[in-house]
Amino acid sequence: MTRAKRAWLLAGALCATVIVVDQVAKAVVRSQIVLGEEIDVLGPLGLTQTHNTGVAFGLAGGTGAPLVIVMLVALGVVTYLFAQDPARPGMWVASGLLAGGAVGNLIDRIAAGHVTDFIELPPWPPFNVADVCITFGVVILVLIYLREGIREERARKQGEKGG
Repeated sequence: MTRAKRAWLLAGALCATVIVVDQVAKAVVRSQIVLGEEIDVLGPLGLTQTHNTGVAFGLAGGTGAPLVIVMLVALGVVTYLFAQDPARPGMWVASGLLAGGAVGNLIDRIAAGHVTDFIELPPWPPFNVADVCITFGVVILVLIYLREGIREERARKQGEKGG
């Protein structure tokens, strides 16, 4: 199996895992926590069921088709970036997290018109598993590109010294 094919399989498996974990967690929250109820877990960490019509962490409110279209375009960009070099170290992790989180929240938006958020950790607004995966996916993606930029700069400087 080629490295690229393996990366696609790993990204797909991670994406599917994120979707399942996210949807199961949201279903448990919807069945066990009353909308608006707050449950203390440990220290500042709490659980509460809220409905989010905005994007990650309740920011930039909006609903309906325009937000779904924006999310689909973002998912397309992630897929495009991954397809450019799927064997790039760490890219399958970033892409799997980003795609899984986006699809997890997209399922909620299409099915209910809002996303169920439930993790409460001040100072942030409530969020969910998909939001966490999207956030970590973005951080990993940024680190991948920063690392490559640093390597390219070092190679350029080495080339100048040697030539």
